[in-house]
Parts: sequence; structure tokens; C-alpha cells
Amino acid sequence: MTLFQSNQGHISEKMMGSENLFKYAKSVIPGGVSANIKYFAPHPIFMDKGNGSRLIDVDGHEYIDYLLCYGALLLGHGHPEVTAAVYNQLATAGTAVFGAPHVLEVEMANKLIEHFPGIEMVRYTNSGLEATLLAIRLAQAYTGKTNIAKFEGHYHGGYNEVLVSVNPTIDEAGNEKKPNSVPESKGISTHNAENTIILPFNNLNATEQILRQYKDKIAAVIIEPVQGGFIPAEESFMDGLRKLTRELGILLIFDEVKTGFRLTLGGAQSIYGIKPDLTALGKVLGGGFPVGAVGGLQEIMELMAPSKGGDILSAGGKAIKKDHVLFHSGTYNGHPIVLAAGLATIKVLEKDNVYPGLIQKTENLRSSLEKLYQSYGMEMQTVGMGSIFNIVHTNQSIKNYRDLLKADMKLRENIDYELLKLGIYTKPLNRYSMSIVHTDEDIKETVRKHEMAIKIVKGIDS
Repeated sequence: MTLFQSNQGHISEKMMGSENLFKYAKSVIPGGVSANIKYFAPHPIFMDKGNGSRLIDVDGHEYIDYLLCYGALLLGHGHPEVTAAVYNQLATAGTAVFGAPHVLEVEMANKLIEHFPGIEMVRYTNSGLEATLLAIRLAQAYTGKTNIAKFEGHYHGGYNEVLVSVNPTIDEAGNEKKPNSVPESKGISTHNAENTIILPFNNLNATEQILRQYKDKIAAVIIEPVQGGFIPAEESFMDGLRKLTRELGILLIFDEVKTGFRLTLGGAQSIYGIKPDLTALGKVLGGGFPVGAVGGLQEIMELMAPSKGGDILSAGGKAIKKDHVLFHSGTYNGHPIVLAAGLATIKVLEKDNVYPGLIQKTENLRSSLEKLYQSYGMEMQTVGMGSIFNIVHTNQSIKNYRDLLKADMKLRENIDYELLKLGIYTKPLNRYSMSIVHTDEDIKETVRKHEMAIKIVKGIDS
């Protein structure tokens, strides 16, 4: 039995409640989880409560939480200002949802326009996935072209157009300067794979050659300005990409679902000084509730204005002018409770010294961990930007997906499983997301637990 397998088994020994719940869940939920990313072997940990920087599982174990709902909870669990805003909205409105326009939609739109350089108008969705999907449809409608281009290793949601070349093997991926389009799921047709063109991240020359070759077909390039939330685009690459897409008549979509509010109030685009044509947001924007938004240039966003065409769902009503309007709808788009939570979150983040304190804590944790691993003679670096980073066991520079594959992922996995048993929570191999409520003592405890995990994995007596 390998060390990794042994670590998995030890998790079950300590977490019988989670193990039993998972066994039952598998009988009523496919695979026992509501989203594939929530699974890890031998079973995920079922959580019961959260408060501040901490989570408590169904077996009563407490964790310092660095997953934070995959980065969504920038204010931590149950922040009092967010909780108060939600209760106040429900009590004041007298209903959970109107199914009609309301003032918070306008207030949130104004906040996003204020903070994000590339946003002039806003439409809401219910997830970051829906936001990227809408952004792509807008780009196709605006340009009249059907293909899209995405970068190898970037994730934009679990739908057909973009669920390609997220995590392919090197053999599947092909030439690093002209990567293959590799489907990542059953149910993705050859048509989808062929119409999604794959680009090499942080390689401007190779990207330019591909875009020039397919410029008459590509409606948009969609990009995570910080891949996976932790591998930043080089400034020269981002500047060149913006100039190139503008020259070729290709829209540039920033997927800021992960980076929106986690780097600064205006996302990655405000740091890079670039105005994308369209921006997709989610996660932090909802303050812990499901949310998404697309923002962009007015000329593009106005394609959705229903006054230009009508409503396809009004039975017997005036027929929609399909060539004049892009249809977009959703019963819960702009949900008042969600926007109340999101506005409360932004108002906290707008306070003086919140971001400097958050970034300083993140840097303290990163530097402390790097010094710790160095003291044990282990190759390790933290890679990230703003309040998110990942731990990578290699001394080689990490600029893209392929560089990441060269790191010692097995070592990282072994340490992550030990950390779970020691009360440090993130899904194995996932990035670390900080919150404004992580304390200096949380950081010190995290470093201590890492040292304990290192000793266990390396077989060093305490």
C-alpha cells in the first residue's frame, strides 16, 4: 500500500460520520456529491457548521478553512454585516424574491461599473458558469463569428464549448505551441472540440500565430487573467493579447469569476490596466450565495435589450425579431437576497485598510511556508496573486499548465491528506484562498501543522 493510499484510509478512521453519510448519499445522489469537484478519495468531508475562518464537520472536527467555498467567502463564514443584510432584506421586502426589477439590481450594477474598468453595463446570472456562457453568446452575436478560443489549462465552467483542454495529459495535449483541443468529459461532441481553439498561455508569439490563422472564425478569446486563480499572466503577454484581439476584430473576455474582488476591488483588469470587452464575475460577488454577472461595453451589452425584439415566452404576443436581439433570461437573475449579500460584501471591502491587511496576511503565510519547507531541504514555492495562491513542489518557474505538471504532485497530495487530519482544510491539490477574518494565530497554527505534516510524510521523529 502506498503512503497516499494509507493516508486516505486514516481519514476514514477519524471521520466515520462523513464516511457513513457518503455511503448513503451515493444511493440517492450520483457519486454521492452535488458537483464532481466536491469529491476526493476515499470520501469528501461532510461539513456541519462554519464561523469566521473555521469549519466544523459532522464528526465534530474543527478546521482552519482555506478552501472558502472555492474562494467565494472572502469575508469568511457568517460575516455579521452580510448576515444582517440578508435578514434585513427578507424582513423589509416581505418576500424572498420579486420576479420583477428592483432597486438592488441598479445599485449593484453601479458598484461594478464604478470598480471594473471594462464594465459599462451589467446583466446578472446565477453562477459564474452562466456568466461565461452568456459572455460567449454575446461575443458570437456581436461579431457574427461562431468559434471561440480558450487557453490550455483554463477552466470557465462545465459546459461543452469550454470543457476542453482543462487538464489533458501531455500526450493528449500535443505541441505546446499549438495545443490540441481535448474534450474533458463524455457528451462533448467532435463539433464542440473542433470549434474551440486552444491557445498556449503566456506564449504571445505562438498565440498570435494561431489567432491570425483563425481570425475570420474566432468570435472571442476567453481567458483567466490568473490561471486557476494562482498562475498570473505576464504583463507583456496581456498587453500583447489586448492589442492583437483588437487588431483582429476578436473580442476579449476576462473570466474574473475567481479573481474578481480577490486581487483588488476592480479585479485583475484594474491591476493589468486593461479593458476587456466583456467580463464574467461570480463567487465573491454573491457573498456566499449563488451569483454571476456579465459586464462589458455598452454597445455589446445592448444586444440583450428586449425592447429591440420582444419576449419569446409571451404566448400569443408579438413575435420576436430574432435578428435584432439576443435572448437572455433566468427566473432568479438579480435575486434580491443575493444582491443584498453581495453589496454588503463590497461595502466591507471598500473600507480603508481591508485590502492591505488581507494581502499582508496572505504574504505572511506564503513567506512563512516557503521558509519552513526550505528549512527541510524541500523544493517548494507558493504561486499566486492577491489573496489566492497555491503550493507547488518545484523550483522551476511556473508560467502555465504544462509547467505545473512538472511539479511533485504526489508529495503535495500526501501532505494535504495529513493536513486534513491535522485540521487544515482545503481539497487536496487545491489553491489556498485567504479571508479578511484569518488571524495571525491562524497563520501560525497553519505553519505549525504544515511542519507536523512534513515530519509525518518524511518519517521524521518529532
